[in-house]
Amino acid sequence: MSIIKECAQPIKNTEIQNISKNTLLSLYKSMLKIRLTEEAVADLIAAGKIQTPCHLYIGQEAVASGVCTNLKKDDFVFSTHRSHGHYIAKGGDLKKLIAEIFCKIDGCCKGRGGSMHIADSKNGLPGSSAIVSGTIPLAVGSALGFKLKNTNNVSVAFFGDGATTEGVLYESLNFASLKKLPVVFVCENNFYSTHLHISKIQSIPELTKIGELFKMPVFKVDGYNAVEVHKASRQAIELARKGAGPSFIEAVTYRWRGHVGPNWDLDKPIRKKEEVAFWVNNCAIKKIEDFLLKNAILSEKKKNKIVKDVKEEIDDAIDFAKKSKHPKNLDFEGIFAK
Repeated sequence: MSIIKECAQPIKNTEIQNISKNTLLSLYKSMLKIRLTEEAVADLIAAGKIQTPCHLYIGQEAVASGVCTNLKKDDFVFSTHRSHGHYIAKGGDLKKLIAEIFCKIDGCCKGRGGSMHIADSKNGLPGSSAIVSGTIPLAVGSALGFKLKNTNNVSVAFFGDGATTEGVLYESLNFASLKKLPVVFVCENNFYSTHLHISKIQSIPELTKIGELFKMPVFKVDGYNAVEVHKASRQAIELARKGAGPSFIEAVTYRWRGHVGPNWDLDKPIRKKEEVAFWVNNCAIKKIEDFLLKNAILSEKKKNKIVKDVKEEIDDAIDFAKKSKHPKNLDFEGIFAK
């Protein structure tokens, strides 16, 4: 069975061995929080309330949540221009995130970063960058620091399939493998680099082969199955903590909206409607929700309560952001304060 066909399969009972009910619920809550936040942001962009360019994470929630549920608060995550999901999954403050997207002074980067340059050092997200593959060497450098300090912390580098054409990825993989650094490379393969299909830019579409070249464990997972992502990343993170060095994870996933902004881009000759419909119909959140309901881990009443609570948290964050002020021109004092 191809990995894409696997993405259409439900979660099976045999897959949840050694995963607690609390962890399964945490996965669901994290994914739901990302989805509802991103949908709210999309609506605000469409209404002209948000001006900063936003690269939405809708559709890819299982990857960030699946990985980050295995991390400690002081483990590091380095993100990309599509950063909101990683920030939320790592436990970042939602009010500060929304305020930053509004470019307000109470944002996580004091309104100077916008959507593509968010950070939350207190929760282990030192930063994200609009430069493709720009944070990958930072993750490796942090892992080197962890090793030199003899901690058991782990660094995670999230990046898209487009980053596999950048030379700095290969330099980072080589150094991490050579020094057996505690870093996990997570490639979110959503098949499109901006508007080009992976077949148009990558001569090696089997991206796990990249990790194999540098003699590290590789995992190719269904990025629409949060349980599968969680299990693979748990194994990779445990290896890193034990001093066994880096791992490479390719999570096959799909972003629902266009490269940037709230639109679906179905009016452009980029993706077929049938392709988008396939991934929407096999929604990763619906998949785990169905499993939890079927196995009485989640009830309809509890589900409705979770949804209500998340929506209220988002509404509060938006209200907080709207009331916050814009930073003053040339007033950089305290931007990088903890």
